[in-house]
Amino acid sequence: MPCLFLIVLLMFPRVVLALMWFFSTYLQHAFHDGLLIPVLGFIFLPLTTLVYAWELNSGMPTAGINLVWLLIAVIIDLGGLGGGAHRQSRR
Repeated sequence: MPCLFLIVLLMFPRVVLALMWFFSTYLQHAFHDGLLIPVLGFIFLPLTTLVYAWELNSGMPTAGINLVWLLIAVIIDLGGLGGGAHRQSRR
């Protein structure tokens, strides 16, 4: 059961991004109809992509507390990517 919870937790931002891409224009407004940045965000930094799109669509500047939210999202995304490498090197 914990493994299933972890899989759902890791896939949640990607599922939200895919649903937003197919059923709304939220990401298209944030990334000016480009395809490369949202696809790279989907693969590597899904939570950061969501936070950045939210900030741009809400008309918030990417400064101050909003920059802190964006940096927290980057740290969470990169923490998930780097954790496996750390565990591999300990063996």
